Amino acid sequence: MTPPIDYETLRLIWWALLGVLLIGFALTDGFDLGVAALLPFVARSDEERRLVINSIGATWEGNQVWLILGGGAIFAAWPFVYAVSFSGFYLAMFLVLAALILRPVGFKYRSKRPDAGWRARWDWALFVGGLVPALVFGVAVGNVLTGIPFHLDSDLRSYYLGSLLGLFHPFSLVAGLLSVAMLVLHGASWLAIKVEHGPVHARAARFGQIAAAASILLFALGGGMVATMGMGYRLAHGGDPLGPSNPLLSGTVEAPGAWLDNYGAHPWMLAAPLLGFVGPVLALIGIRAGREALAFGGSALGTVGIISTVGLSMFPFILPSSIDPASSLTVWNASSSHVTLFIMLLATLLLLPIVLLYTAWVYRVLFGRITIDQVRTNPDYY
Repeated sequence: MTPPIDYETLRLIWWALLGVLLIGFALTDGFDLGVAALLPFVARSDEERRLVINSIGATWEGNQVWLILGGGAIFAAWPFVYAVSFSGFYLAMFLVLAALILRPVGFKYRSKRPDAGWRARWDWALFVGGLVPALVFGVAVGNVLTGIPFHLDSDLRSYYLGSLLGLFHPFSLVAGLLSVAMLVLHGASWLAIKVEHGPVHARAARFGQIAAAASILLFALGGGMVATMGMGYRLAHGGDPLGPSNPLLSGTVEAPGAWLDNYGAHPWMLAAPLLGFVGPVLALIGIRAGREALAFGGSALGTVGIISTVGLSMFPFILPSSIDPASSLTVWNASSSHVTLFIMLLATLLLLPIVLLYTAWVYRVLFGRITIDQVRTNPDYY
């Protein structure tokens, strides 16, 4: 079988699809994480906490589909990337999964007993379930930009030489804090749209302004560190977009400052970091002006810009190696076969629109603000 789309184009399409799935996760489940991280600070009474929880209670499970789709796309389209990242980041991913498990348990159990202490403990569990994944996801991205300590042997077996604590270095912590600020802003913007005007709405707006300012400052700081700390890798031979999926056949070398190369070669890519700054600014303006739609749209644009900046800066690299650059994984050398990518693309073209239409329908049905009176009188609320 010879697919009607050439191998290079399919690899590019799947690289773009992976970005779309990661952005989809950040835009949907991202505000869930942000709302959970804000829970102890924007809600003071039990009714207020229930108001915040129910702003995401009907959609958080569906939003996690994007995380599953992203992991599945990596497994199917980039098996080398899946093998190296999921084994090397095993403890970090276990930490994320443990935190995410607290969310369904917290949602289901906090209201089972009227005891204030019982509910407070589950509220803090929900906080951990929102903050920890947001932080660790950002730390992981920071490590990808600096390079992962792994190498491949002649049989393409991967060996990870890092540690959990080794993931937390100055640049990765900046990336982690940026991730937290970005998602807290998104969560605060969601609360501004979803809950009635009152104390919770006012506190969410206040924290949203802080998160917007933090997002701008941390994004600028991270960009400055990328430019001045000598980060980057480069394909010594330019790579072969039509070549076999064998990382050891690619010549990769460390190249300080190479993460800025693509912006010189393709100036249109500057739109991504520009959005990363403009989005939080628009969100800040929207929050201060009481224009909730502008605030949420701005936070969404900022999220798209920040994530796109990482992908465009690194292209064609997906997972560079800090200890053996020759083992680095790229769009060209780490993908599945030509036929596999084509068959999966057909399945994606069939199923992804269904997911998008269903998601749009759900949000349309659930559109509208949640009020304290609804929380008091509706037995189906958490």
